[in-house]
Amino acid sequence: MLKHKLANYSIILASGSPRRQQFFKDLDLDFEIRLKEIEEIYPPELKAGEITNYLAELKANAFEGELNDNEILITSDTIVWHNDKALGKPRDNEDAFAILKSLSNATHEVITSVCFKTKTNTELISEITKVTFNPLTDAVIDYYLEHYKPFDKAGAYGIQEWIGFIGVAKVEGSYTNVMGMPTDKVFEYLNNLDK
Repeated sequence: MLKHKLANYSIILASGSPRRQQFFKDLDLDFEIRLKEIEEIYPPELKAGEITNYLAELKANAFEGELNDNEILITSDTIVWHNDKALGKPRDNEDAFAILKSLSNATHEVITSVCFKTKTNTELISEITKVTFNPLTDAVIDYYLEHYKPFDKAGAYGIQEWIGFIGVAKVEGSYTNVMGMPTDKVFEYLNNLDK
């Protein structure tokens, strides 16, 4: 459906995330992957969605002056926002344990911003999903870290993995957003491009 509609565009996904790449395949989009190393540093005064907006745009701006007329570059950034701070990817096993312990028996927000950049225009969309965890025992956290090694994931967990099946009590909002991409909003944006 979208593939036909976007026949005159070239979609570029600037993400090394296997999950985001799979989402684009599942949306039945033709796309290419272009990657640039970006140091993901943001001003310390930014909060919540300001952080993901800043980082998604930072990733897109790395391609400034390189896009052709018909190309749409898509970048994104996801954080877990809990107790008034951003939880990124854990540094090591100890950090991952501490993060999951803090999420246990509590509700946090998963925030994703997606940036769409063309030669002449830059637009941002964002999504917030609330996720509530059941109480997690130390044994459950240890088991998850040992068997799933979620060190490449913001908040030290993947909702689509074992911890999501046994640990998540409630999800309010977009499920795919928790995996790193609010696919319904991306679809809607691309579907409305030429309206």
